[in-house]
Amino acid sequence: MACSAALDRTNDEQKDIEMKRIFGRTREIRRKVAATLAALCAGSAAHVASAMPLTVPQIQTATMNTLRYKCDGGHALTVQYMNTKNKQSFALLTVDGRKMLFVNVLAASGAKYVGDHYTWWTKGPEGTLTDETADPKAAPMLAECKAGT
Repeated sequence: MACSAALDRTNDEQKDIEMKRIFGRTREIRRKVAATLAALCAGSAAHVASAMPLTVPQIQTATMNTLRYKCDGGHALTVQYMNTKNKQSFALLTVDGRKMLFVNVLAASGAKYVGDHYTWWTKGPEGTLTDETADPKAAPMLAECKAGT
């Protein structure tokens, strides 16, 4: 019996030693994972902070023009228009705090630009910004916008 008790104690001690080794290794792995995640997050934040401007080398800008509009309700809007050498047209404007690139699409009259679910439609020096997901009877987001006033 004494041998059996001693053997059981030795087995229990071995198990304790093995468990401590496993827990020690687990703690070390957790620390490494935490350090790696922290480094990735810091790198991601740095990447966002230093984001490069959008460029498409194959699409070359032919002309750029910036117009400032005064709209109903005292709102102001700045739109940067870009025409490319391959005859495409774009408009860059800020909607709800987001800078957005709008693409020129076919229009019955004037120039119509679409970005996400918004439409910027101009005719001569006037423009209107609408949210295409809003109720069709709703007023435009920006109306009676007049350039250079």
